[in-house]
Amino acid sequence: MLIDHWPVLGLRLRTPRLELRLPRDGELAALAALAAEGVHEPGRMPFMVPWTDLPPAERARAVVQHHWRRLGTWSPDDWALNLTVFADGQVVGLQTLAARNFGVLRQVSTGSWLGAAHQGRGIGTEMRAAVLHLAFAGLGADEAVSAAFADNAASSAVSRKHGYRPDGVEHVVVRGRRVTSHRFRLPRADWEARRTTPVTIDGLAPCLPLFGLPDPQP
Repeated sequence: MLIDHWPVLGLRLRTPRLELRLPRDGELAALAALAAEGVHEPGRMPFMVPWTDLPPAERARAVVQHHWRRLGTWSPDDWALNLTVFADGQVVGLQTLAARNFGVLRQVSTGSWLGAAHQGRGIGTEMRAAVLHLAFAGLGADEAVSAAFADNAASSAVSRKHGYRPDGVEHVVVRGRRVTSHRFRLPRADWEARRTTPVTIDGLAPCLPLFGLPDPQP
């Protein structure tokens, strides 16, 4: 079976309202369609790469290509786990957990988006809780980092809820303009002090070598 060769297909994260996992083909199509419907107001750009500026059909195609690309280029020293987020069985967004040289650095980064119709319900906070639990409790991370543009109050609020500390600013170019990005850092001790959302993880053990960690099998 394919899962024998790619065990990440069997990885599942569950919270009281959500399930996060890799999508099947039809679910990937639903995720692409959700992106085509809209992720944010046209007047602002919350992403470093302005992929949501694409026309709807191209935006949907970019979601599919990005999913395949990250799986195809995955290595234990450079990986990005793009988990589709489900609420009541419905595709609502994407939550990413990524790292480079994780086996040595023990640091992860996060990124996410929600379909416009699903925002403002606390889903973003809950799906971040899920991948932070995977990072710290499942993979043994020491810290997590994130970033948000100065005008992205919602993303910054999610980071603060989980105990991230401000970690400086940097200036980047987006849509040809200078934009200020606020960095955030979450040490393990701060995560342990603030975690409240129950999370269960299924199917992790056979995936550990793909994350740059020792194989649990003797």
